[in-house]
Amino acid sequence: MAGILVAVFWAILVSFLAVVLVRLAQTLRATTKLVADVTEQAVPLLADASATVRSAQTQLDKVDAIASDVQEVTSNASALSTTVASTFGGPLVKVAAFGYGVRRALGRRTAAEPAREGVAARRTVVAGRTVPSARTKRSGRSSRGQKD
Repeated sequence: MAGILVAVFWAILVSFLAVVLVRLAQTLRATTKLVADVTEQAVPLLADASATVRSAQTQLDKVDAIASDVQEVTSNASALSTTVASTFGGPLVKVAAFGYGVRRALGRRTAAEPAREGVAARRTVVAGRTVPSARTKRSGRSSRGQKD
């Protein structure tokens, strides 16, 4: 009886191992097929990626050339700006200062003319109070401390 039990046990064990080996063989076949499919799809993808990288490198070379041209144009514009500022800047400032002086002198002259003709200064009345008009300089004397 013990021999039959051992034989049955070994038969079950061998059957179990056979099923495991069959399943393992199926898994290995499926894995092999999957690796072959991935390889078939990966090779064209790698070729496309390589072409894309080459195209990107070409574009980067073009952008680098453009950037160097822009840098050269910027330096030329800076040099031109400096040249224009040094050539026209000084004389333009002098002309502007002269024009300002002329306007100011004419403004003082027109403000002083009514006072010379004896026209009384205008005063504004606000709610019963007299507000003095704007003070003007008189022949070099300071108007501080003096009332109109």
